Amino acid sequence: MKTIAVKVRVGAPKTHIKGIMADGTYKIDVAAVPEDNKANLELIRFLAKEFDVAKSDIEILSGQTNSKKILRIQKNPT
Repeated sequence: MKTIAVKVRVGAPKTHIKGIMADGTYKIDVAAVPEDNKANLELIRFLAKEFDVAKSDIEILSGQTNSKKILRIQKNPT
């Protein structure tokens, strides 16, 4: 299990990691709008691909409606 902090910029041309801040927070551009949970779903889809886990292994712990989020990434036992 891993917990990460992210700072999201929505409405970007493409979803990608822009960098990592001094405190370890990931800066991520998300190519989705913050309506109907679309940006959060795109963020989860992207991180699942990046960390090679299922989307169901990623949970937003805090910041559901904020640009700063804390996420938990956990691989399911096989």
